[in-house]
Amino acid sequence: MNNTSNRTTLVNGTFRISDFKRIKEKVLNWAQQFDTFCFLDNHQYQIKPQSIECLLAAGVRSKIKANAGTALEQLQQFINIKKLNSLNTGWLFGHLGYDLKNEIERLSVKKENNIRFPDLFFFEPEILIRFNENEMIIEADDPERIFTEIRQQRPAIFSLASKQTIQSRIAKDEYIGIVNKLKQHILRGDCYEINFCQEFFADQTVIDPVAVYKRLSAISPNPFSALYRMKDQWLVCASPERFLKKQKNQILSQPIKGTAKRNIADEKEDQENKDNLWRSAKDRSENVMIVDLVRNDLAKVCEEGTVKVDELYGIYSFPQVHQMISTVSGELKKNISFTDIIKAAFPMGSMTGAPKKRAMELIDKYEISQRGIFSGALGYISPNGDFDFNVIIRSIMYNASSGYLSYQAGSAITFYSDAEKEWEECLLKAEAIREVLK
Repeated sequence: MNNTSNRTTLVNGTFRISDFKRIKEKVLNWAQQFDTFCFLDNHQYQIKPQSIECLLAAGVRSKIKANAGTALEQLQQFINIKKLNSLNTGWLFGHLGYDLKNEIERLSVKKENNIRFPDLFFFEPEILIRFNENEMIIEADDPERIFTEIRQQRPAIFSLASKQTIQSRIAKDEYIGIVNKLKQHILRGDCYEINFCQEFFADQTVIDPVAVYKRLSAISPNPFSALYRMKDQWLVCASPERFLKKQKNQILSQPIKGTAKRNIADEKEDQENKDNLWRSAKDRSENVMIVDLVRNDLAKVCEEGTVKVDELYGIYSFPQVHQMISTVSGELKKNISFTDIIKAAFPMGSMTGAPKKRAMELIDKYEISQRGIFSGALGYISPNGDFDFNVIIRSIMYNASSGYLSYQAGSAITFYSDAEKEWEECLLKAEAIREVLK
């Protein structure tokens, strides 16, 4: 018998576990037999409101896949049919791609989709596993069999990646030129903040996404991490940012704006970087602009007078960076649907800028690459209609059939932005990914 987990069945489908780290590895090894799965990992962060520590949805009982046009309408019909047929006992997992903006804001520009995730995909899993340091809950036809299979997983021998050359889609001097053009748009009053992103990519490469996720998690564990597979499309995600969480009639968003480098080897300098971020007039200005945008978004679906800023300029530390995070919440109006909320708040302001529609028009004009699933959202809708979604950043996107690998990074451009420093911020945000793919 494998002794990494001393099992006691507490109730049907609930098992006591020990050696949490080893069990997590075994769950990941076991999951890759499925051509569709979603693994969400909190990495034991205590950011409130608390997430479920680990969630795995595997196998497909039913699904919806759509591109921008009528995608959100189709999703709502999919949800409603389940309710009408009394089938709303299951969970839904999936993603909202950035180009749903074309449907929500009636924009039209789309660039080449090299990874080929659809704009929207949700599935009801055949198997749902929730676990933390102490217990595992398995919702499936035969929980005992699945738990035994997981326990019997042997350590996998992985090769992280083939030799590859990561290329930048945009040269530094070109990037600086675009940032200066965006500052001119801001000066003219077209917008007052814009999130400008750039892509790094490799062609004809081979990676083991599970191994890459494990290594990225070791280097850069973050509270909204995920490993997501949709057949040949993979997302390896180390996101620190929550997009939206709904609990009963409460809705909450936690936008990030403001980044400073960590120096774990020098505690004094690390604290200075953290203090400087909190005092930074530029970062505070960026943050409060997006907080105002989020407040306006949530006000569209919340009871009048209930939208409030729970925390402004909160400083949170992650392995590579300190981040400035604010929290905005509100009380939802009655009979507001999931897609009503998404139409009001998506794409998230932290990845667009403000005002949102004009910022997205400029993103379409100046960004070289299609964002696709990047700067979209990944998460779940529970059987009672609650949900939790991250912001897809600090992520590797990979198409196993074409061998195309991509990651993107961006920063908020305001009139006071220094283009050289914005370039450096993009590289800082992608540092852990570059380390993994060496």
